[in-house]
Amino acid sequence: MFNKFKISELILLVLVIVIIFVSEYYFIVLNNPLRAIFIGLWPPTILGLLIYINIKRKG
Repeated sequence: MFNKFKISELILLVLVIVIIFVSEYYFIVLNNPLRAIFIGLWPPTILGLLIYINIKRKG
């Protein structure tokens, strides 16, 4: 399954997962919801850029 992904895509996906956990840490442990929301908006942006780059590369 993972042989279809490039190493750069796997690194970005791991980064997205780490950022999600960091956002949850800020929200639950540090009780800082504004920073958690700010950080939580990064993963969709990174995934959107990854999708955009893949579409541009194929087209």
